[in-house]
Order: sequence, then C-alpha cells, then structure tokens
Amino acid sequence: MDETHRGRITKDGIRIHEDADFAGMQAAGQVTAQILDEVAALVEPGVTTEAIDDFIRRRVEELGTVSATIGYKGYRHASCISVNHVVCHGIPDGKIPGRKDNVLLDGDIINIDVTVIKDGWFGDSSRMYVAGTPKKFAARLIQVTHDSLMLGIEAVKPGNTFGDIGHAIQSYAESQRMSVVRDFCGHGLGRVFHAPPNVLHYGRAGQGPVLEEGMFFTIEPMINLGRPETKVLKDDWTAITADRKLSAQFEHSIGVTATGAEIFTLSPTNAFFPTYGE
Repeated sequence: MDETHRGRITKDGIRIHEDADFAGMQAAGQVTAQILDEVAALVEPGVTTEAIDDFIRRRVEELGTVSATIGYKGYRHASCISVNHVVCHGIPDGKIPGRKDNVLLDGDIINIDVTVIKDGWFGDSSRMYVAGTPKKFAARLIQVTHDSLMLGIEAVKPGNTFGDIGHAIQSYAESQRMSVVRDFCGHGLGRVFHAPPNVLHYGRAGQGPVLEEGMFFTIEPMINLGRPETKVLKDDWTAITADRKLSAQFEHSIGVTATGAEIFTLSPTNAFFPTYGE
C-alpha cells in the first residue's frame, strides 16, 4: 500500500491512521517541540521577530527536517510570529502591526507557530511567550488560553464528537469573559499539512463527526480579551483582532487513542507554558 495513503477514510473525509503511524507523528512532533523549547531563550525585549525566525530556520535544517511553511502558498518563513493583538499568521520580517519595526518590547506577548516535516510526517505546534514581564490581564489571557486547549484535549476520546471539543473550549473561555475566534480552526494532518476535519474551537456537545481511534489533528484555540472578530491585513496573511485587543493561542498535534489522546508535541523540558522570564 502507498505509505502516503494508507488507512481508511470515514464518511466525513477523515483519515483513520494505523498504529504504526503514531511513531512517525511522535518523532515529527518532538522536533517541533524541541525547537519551540530552544527559542524561548531568544524572546526578550530588543530582539526582532526576524531574528527569531532565522534561528528557527537554522534549527529546522540542523535537526534534519524540512520547514512545512517555507514555500507554502508563497509563504517565505520557517515560523509565524504573532505579537499582542495579532491572532495568527504574523510575518516575522514584517512590521509588528501598529509599530514602525519588528522589535519586541517589554510586556509583549508572542505566539510562535512552527511546523516541520520529518520522514514525511508533519509536526505542528504553537505556544505563547512573553518578552519581559506581562501585564496581569495579558498573563491571565495566556493562562485561560492554555487551559482552554487542555480542556479541549481532555474531551478527545473515541465516541465523543468534535462538537465536544469545541464546547469544552468555548464554555470555559466564555466563562472567563473572553471570546473564541471563529475565523480560524484546527485541522487534520499526518503526511499532509492540512486535511479534514476542520477542528472548531466552539460548538455544541454531541454534534459533529464522531472521534475514532487513529484520527490525527491539531487543536489550536485562539482566545481574545475582547470580541471574537478578526481582520486580515493587506499582506493576506496577518490576522488581527478587529477591536485591537490582545489575543493568545496554544496548539498541539494529537492522535486519538483507544482511551483518549496522545499529544505528539509535548515539550521535552515541560516548557510549553511560559515562565515570564524567570
């Protein structure tokens, strides 16, 4: 059987992978997680987002992998770096929206999103960082966003639905008086970057496709301090909050197991959550 196309497809178009495929995803995910661990030392006031991306590009190559984003739909960088009110897809060599340059300032919150390809498998993850010391409301946004992701992952097990994932995230975020971005979602992956299903971070319990062992996908909630609406800038990549209030995001790649979820992109040094410069 063609290695790229093994495994059956559900009626919803979702690939069910074989047991052996979990090892490939774990290996790819661990490279991504290692790079995201290493980049933490660079995130500080005075550093440019371009310098961070240059480091990531070099590490992707040194670790024997390939960047999934360089060349993807014309994109030229090894990461997306989204600062403060940038929701996602921030361009590292562009200006930080609202500024004249791309230099990080004290208190900035930053999402860094990296995807590598290792032996044909895609490892996709993002996490939050802070340059210096965050404001209290920014730190709280980061905490709620992280907890929203983990609650979404807790809802993953065979027999549950994708609506259960979205409901877990939405109900918690909104209980904290924050909002869930609707314009972007998680996605299936494996030997391709993006595939069915779309993993919504909002929804109703019990609705949507049923989760089955062998499904691979990302969960990557974007949580806003203000309203959920976004706006894509003229570069056709950078998405910002429409009300210019802060946004945060965490992302893991996971596989559905017989009893729950395996997280492929766990931090090897338990550094997935920021330490605020400690």
